[in-house]
Amino acid sequence: MSPDRYQRLPIPEETTVERTDGFSEILHPYTREKAVLEAQRCLQCAMPYCVQACPITQDCRGYISLIAQERFDDAARLTLRENPLATVLCKTCYHYCEEDCIIAGRGVPIAIRHLKRAALELGASDLVYVPNAPRNERIAIVGGGPAGLAAAWDLGLRGYSVTVLEAEPFLGGQVETIPKYHMDGDELDSDLGRFGKLDVTFLLGRKAGRDFTPESLLAEGYLAVFVAIGASDPRELGIPGEHLPGVFSALPFLLAMNKAPGGILGRTGRSVAVVGGGDVALDAARSCCRLPDHGPVRVVYRKSRKEIPAGPEELEGGELEGVEFLFERMPLEILGKEHVEGLRVQATRPGPPDAQGRPTVVPVPGSEETIACDTLIIAVGERADVTGLPAELDFKFGSQGWPQGKREDWMTDVDGVFAGGGKSVVYAMAAGFKAAGAIERYLAKKKGRPEVPRPDPFGGTSAPGLPEGYGGPSWHL
Repeated sequence: MSPDRYQRLPIPEETTVERTDGFSEILHPYTREKAVLEAQRCLQCAMPYCVQACPITQDCRGYISLIAQERFDDAARLTLRENPLATVLCKTCYHYCEEDCIIAGRGVPIAIRHLKRAALELGASDLVYVPNAPRNERIAIVGGGPAGLAAAWDLGLRGYSVTVLEAEPFLGGQVETIPKYHMDGDELDSDLGRFGKLDVTFLLGRKAGRDFTPESLLAEGYLAVFVAIGASDPRELGIPGEHLPGVFSALPFLLAMNKAPGGILGRTGRSVAVVGGGDVALDAARSCCRLPDHGPVRVVYRKSRKEIPAGPEELEGGELEGVEFLFERMPLEILGKEHVEGLRVQATRPGPPDAQGRPTVVPVPGSEETIACDTLIIAVGERADVTGLPAELDFKFGSQGWPQGKREDWMTDVDGVFAGGGKSVVYAMAAGFKAAGAIERYLAKKKGRPEVPRPDPFGGTSAPGLPEGYGGPSWHL
């Protein structure tokens, strides 16, 4: 049977009733036959727009071609050759690749992310990464989230001895806050299981600024330090009532939901308001829709629907699952005496652009109203917790709050200390790869030796290269 070139084979998923009856994964894998048919829709463009849209330049065109030929083992190997967190990403990536798929101009883009999942689940993915010969040179990575893990993988493959210091008692950073209806929770363990032969050591419960500083790590003998602490310190609204019982910050709320669904809410959760419009806000709202006996769940966002930053997949999922959206509402005050009782808001309308040309909103006089709720979740972004870190590092901060070095290749003002991050799991991984390459160049220059490219992670003789036709990224960090 020949596939319809412009129509995607439907991805199996939970029914509307099933999807909010607990936290089971919404999407199910393709069968082998359907994966092959979906892969055969791919045009195999001479210029791989999908690859150019991927922050880690994953050769999706390549693994799709292999699936189309029913070579699932080779597809799994190709996927894992470039992507140490592929099992996580095949269920959670925002699939920037699909946005640039040329078929989208006349139909539905190839299900690239879902075909990655097919490669890993239908092919031999129980592979182990093999390092180059040991260099006996130590590198420290501060932060065990996607950026830190990607850098550890890259540097470990090059033969460095890598120590990852993570403040939490677990690895993964914000990966651990992703709701289980997206992925069941074992994916990161599967990915880290392939690190077994790399000289990478994980030290948990070690917080930068409290237990060590980047400079103290250099003094211990580490030759370079990559600060990859991300942005996990929740921003506040700055309005009255923000510290009442029943008010939660979104990321700690989602983490607690993953560890003990429903337990965080206690007697609350019967009427929920979520302030914010990003994917984290939708994750929080959709999680609340899965709680037993939940009441109305509302997302309150200060701009219009067309300006909401959450992706279409999250918005459509929220609507299907019963989330109510209140657009163009600005929070003024959280009401209550001993517990949250409501949220007072004011309508907004578009205002003049700010100094950077970004759209703004202005309040509409006399439009105040109260939204009843016994639970309020704040999801208006995060910033990095740099408490205790030396001012000499002189970080600049990325668009969503992560620290970066200001000098070339993200080096800070302390020689040998680098810092970087990204706005999503795959962008953070790209930052980790960039930092690993920068550290390799820095140490090669310092020691007067040639730079060594990242080797084949499975012990092959040639280093992985960019696919034929690649003309440069269509994205930037």
